[in-house]
Amino acid sequence: MSAEVAIRSAVIAALKADSGLMDRLNGLFDGVPARASAPYGVVGECLGSDWGAKDVEGRELRLSISLHDMAETAGRLGELLARIDPVIRLAQASGWRIVTASLLRSRIARTGARGEGGWLAVADYRMRVVREAIGA
Repeated sequence: MSAEVAIRSAVIAALKADSGLMDRLNGLFDGVPARASAPYGVVGECLGSDWGAKDVEGRELRLSISLHDMAETAGRLGELLARIDPVIRLAQASGWRIVTASLLRSRIARTGARGEGGWLAVADYRMRVVREAIGA
């Protein structure tokens, strides 16, 4: 399985296993949902590039996670965003080992014109992973 698919699946599983996060969301989706009721989370695109060495197969991944809310303030999104970082660092994927997981940037912004929309929080992560040896 590719690193992108394996790590993405592991991150989704780890986030869904966090009851403190899931108790506050109406859902966590793999990609943009056709229909969802706020607040909800989305594990977005996962970009990969080579990050290996002579005898080590590795990938550097960029993964985006977004949270959507219709509240009057961004307070709830800030609390939810803070729960993501420790969970990301605990994710484990079959066949791949996460060497580093670093928050590159996060942002919270109002959506919609004249404040008629809600709030959007996005966290972008860089993850460096290596393929685990079979039988290791």
